[in-house]
Parts: sequence; C-alpha cells; structure tokens
Amino acid sequence: MIIVTSEFIHGRNLQHLGLVQGSTVRAKDIGKAFVARFRQIGGGEINEYTELMYEARNDATARMIHMAQNMGADAIIATRYSTCSVMDGNSEVMAYGTAVKFI
Repeated sequence: MIIVTSEFIHGRNLQHLGLVQGSTVRAKDIGKAFVARFRQIGGGEINEYTELMYEARNDATARMIHMAQNMGADAIIATRYSTCSVMDGNSEVMAYGTAVKFI
C-alpha cells in the first residue's frame, strides 16, 4: 500500500474512494510511568513514552490500511495523524487519509 502525505501521486491518475481512518487509545504502563517521572526531572527524551506513541501510530496506520484494502484501494493520499488526551494518562492516536485507486 502506497501511503503519502501529498494530495496526488506523481504520474498516476486517481479515483477517490473515500475517507479511511484508523485509531487506537493507549494507556500508560504504571511501571514505565514511574520511570518516566524520574526522566522528567533531568530533562531529555522520555523513551518509555516515545515507544508508546510509536506503537500507537503503527497500530492506527495498520487499521487505516486495512480499511483502505477493504475498499479496494491501491494507495492512501493526504495522510495525516492526530492525537488527543482521552482521559488522564490515556491518549488516542488517529491516522486518516483518502483511499484512492489507480486508473
């Protein structure tokens, strides 16, 4: 599956199939949150949260791709990601874009 952030794919004529999206909600692991608190004191990257968000983006992307495949898409254009806090300690990551077929 070709996934791009642009609204076109150079050299391809596209038939728009519609919006596709995938999302996941992730909670902080208690143990990792404890370690992350200590990292906040010293500054720098909080690896535990970086890993959590990386996995969340991958899951959201996989769900978006699955939806596009079910529509018969060859690619997803105008791909975007968003994130929000659902409740204390929980975050949603959403991947969305436009499913297209090559014509």
